[in-house]
Amino acid sequence: MDKRSMSTTVTYMRWRNSDQNNDGNQATHKDEYSGSIQDKCSIAIGSVASGYRKSSVSSADPTKQDTFTLDEGLDALGFGSFQWKLLFVTGFSWVADAMEMMILSILGPQLHCDWRLSGYKVALITSVVFAGMGLSSSLWGNLSDKYGRKKGLTICMCWTFYYGVLSALAPNFGWLLVMRSLVGVGIGGAHQSVTLYSEFISSKARGFSVILMAAFWAVGVVCEVLLALWVMPTLGWRWLLGLSATPLAIFLCFCLWLPESPRFDLLNGNQAKVMATLENIAKHNGKALPRGRIVCNVQNNRGRLQDLFTKEYYRTTLLLWFIWFSFSFTYYGIILLTTEMFQSGDSCGATQGAKIEASCSLECKLLTSQDYKDLLWTTLAEFPGLFVVLGTVDCLGRKKSMALPFFIFSLSLLPLYACIGRITLTIFIFIGRAFISGGFQVVFVYTPEVFPTETRAFAVGTCSAMSRVGALLTPFVAQVLLRQSASLTLAAYCVCSFLAGCACLLLPIETSGRSLRESEA
Repeated sequence: MDKRSMSTTVTYMRWRNSDQNNDGNQATHKDEYSGSIQDKCSIAIGSVASGYRKSSVSSADPTKQDTFTLDEGLDALGFGSFQWKLLFVTGFSWVADAMEMMILSILGPQLHCDWRLSGYKVALITSVVFAGMGLSSSLWGNLSDKYGRKKGLTICMCWTFYYGVLSALAPNFGWLLVMRSLVGVGIGGAHQSVTLYSEFISSKARGFSVILMAAFWAVGVVCEVLLALWVMPTLGWRWLLGLSATPLAIFLCFCLWLPESPRFDLLNGNQAKVMATLENIAKHNGKALPRGRIVCNVQNNRGRLQDLFTKEYYRTTLLLWFIWFSFSFTYYGIILLTTEMFQSGDSCGATQGAKIEASCSLECKLLTSQDYKDLLWTTLAEFPGLFVVLGTVDCLGRKKSMALPFFIFSLSLLPLYACIGRITLTIFIFIGRAFISGGFQVVFVYTPEVFPTETRAFAVGTCSAMSRVGALLTPFVAQVLLRQSASLTLAAYCVCSFLAGCACLLLPIETSGRSLRESEA
């Protein structure tokens, strides 16, 4: 008999939600996931899988068959060509996110001159983007938990591309605020690319792999500075906004290839799709799946806020909200401080030049080619920051790898209290940005590992929303408060980063080497 024609039927018990223990409620969920309304789930594991593995288990007695979890399956398949393809496709959404964020530090000084905007209006251009992101992040997370990671990510990227192009056509300040706030609504879901990607990675490779994805963020911010250096002197800021949407267009061209997360499908009870996805990974990686049946675990109640405040998670949730807030507050703060201080020439000039605005709020100074080159040098700090956390995320653990960058960032700001020159200023900003950007990537590794699949995307979404609150406030510190007092501005960032470093050490769970949990039950 041809082995490829053989198939094995696997029968196993479906996990039952304690909230659905009455007959009436069971009747409303008939055959929802291509199974039956009985308390058993069946799946045929046959022809496709037989090309990569052999099974000597008889189908006559399913109870004697081997079982394996999704984590065991992903561990067996390893990190191969499938994960590399997924990395590059999802990476373009990360590049797009980085470019849309980096453009904020370039757009402000230009519009300050072109439209004669006062300081608070320049800060408002940045803040409305983060406001849109803060309002939408948890909504995108809830959508991804209920309808799929792929759907949530694709819709938010389409939204961002549409309004990103339209913002380049804004006729005045009011319309620009509306368009950029809608861009922020779309970018609020970009973090779901990390959730999707991490759910295809084995526990052994997850720390390294997710940090590797952060390289696309670094590429994005560097590309934005290079694009500005090329476009701004000749074509202007409208072309910069339009061309910055290019990575979004590339992502949308390849998004049809994106598979749905097997963890999401498993939680929905769609075991056939889970096995099809695993067999596709096996085909790409040239590995064999474990023998037997995959464990079924269905959960219908997903994406609920109360799940983040159970006895096990409430402390972790609150600490992570503050840590995400602080990372965003300090990271985007150092980016905005860079352009402000470069325009002044040194750390003391930041306040001296700013006090002039009280008598002449329309005075402006465009970024020069030298400013863009120095901005490029500080932007390149993203790469050594990644190398630092790549060496610590598995060695020191997730918690210490987040705390250490906060403490070093605080120390790097202390020399800015003195009147230092342009070169010294660039060096200390480089050090501070390197560590805070590297630490920011570790929190993207840690957060999905803490929460189970049923709330993972929603948890990441709420944390992202809190980070956007920090990003929303930071322009008023880095661009408005700085013009009144450099000392208070630096103190705000030093204190916030120090407290956040302590919060990282207080996290109750260390996730290094820990498998992703499918369900709290």
